[in-house]
Amino acid sequence: MISKSLYFSAIMALTCGLGFSQDKKQQDIKSIKSMCGCYEVKFNFTETFSYPKDSLTYKPSETKHETALEWVELLEDTPNKISMQHLLIVSDDMIIKHWRQDWLFENTDLYSFDKGNSWKYIKLDKKAVKGQWTQKVYQVDDSPRYEGSSTWVHVDGQDYWSNVADAPLPRREQTKRNDYNVLKRRNIHEITATGWNHEQDNDKLIRDDAGKDILLAQEKGFDVYTKVPDIKCIAAQKWWKENNALWKNVRDKWQTLFDRHKDLNLEAKVDRKALYSLLFDLKPTATKAESDAIIDKFVK
Repeated sequence: MISKSLYFSAIMALTCGLGFSQDKKQQDIKSIKSMCGCYEVKFNFTETFSYPKDSLTYKPSETKHETALEWVELLEDTPNKISMQHLLIVSDDMIIKHWRQDWLFENTDLYSFDKGNSWKYIKLDKKAVKGQWTQKVYQVDDSPRYEGSSTWVHVDGQDYWSNVADAPLPRREQTKRNDYNVLKRRNIHEITATGWNHEQDNDKLIRDDAGKDILLAQEKGFDVYTKVPDIKCIAAQKWWKENNALWKNVRDKWQTLFDRHKDLNLEAKVDRKALYSLLFDLKPTATKAESDAIIDKFVK
C-alpha cells in the first residue's frame, strides 16, 4: 500500500512537471510572437565553399547585401498555432506579399521537400515531437517551401530555435542557377534585444532520381531584423486589410490539399505563367472559386 507521503510527493512532482511544461510553452509563444511587427531588414548571403567537378568553369553566386522595410502581420494566434505573414514595403503605393511562417505545437504532419516541385508527406512520431514546434514556411503564393520540427531553447541568455530542412532554390537564385536543385537549410531563428536574426548555413545539393545527393557548394546567410515603430509600416497594414480576404481564401484552399496527407506535386508553370503571377493578378474582391480554380490547375 502506497503511503500518503509518497502519494503526495508523486502528485507534487507531476504538478511541478506540468507547470514547468506550460511555463516553457508560454516562453516559446512569447519568442515566436515577438517576431511580429515592423522591421528594418538587412539580407546578407555569401557563398563560402564550392566543390564542383570543374572548378575552372564554375561560377559562384555573387555576395548579396540588401535592405528592406518589412511588416510581419499576426494572422492566427491560438494555443497550438501561430501564423505570421511577411509583407515587403517598396513604397507607400507598392507592397509585396512576401513569405509566410506558421508555427505548430507538437505537430505530426510534415511536408518535406524532395526536388523539382515535389514534397513528400511524412507522419512524425508523437513522442518525437513532444514539446517541439514545427515551423512551416510558405512561398509568396502560399504553396509549401520547407518545414521542420525542433525545440525552442531559452538558456544562458540565449533565445533561439534551430532546424535543418530541405528546400527549393531561393528566389534570389531561381533565375540565375540551374546547376543544383535542393538547398539544405540549417536555420537558426534567434530573438535579440533589438529584434531577431535569421541565420543560415546552407548546402547547395544536386539530388538525382534515386535520392542521392552531391554537395556542390555551401553558403552563409545572416538576415538581421531590427524593430522600428509600427507607424513606419502603416502602408503594409492598410494593404493587408484590403487584401486579407483574398489570401485567406488561398490559404484555405491549400489547407484542403495539405489535409489529404499525400505527397504533393505541382506544375512549375501553367500557360507559361507561374502560380504567384496569376494569384498576384487577382483583385482583392476575387471570389474563392476564382483563386481555387487557379491553384487546382497547378496540382498534378
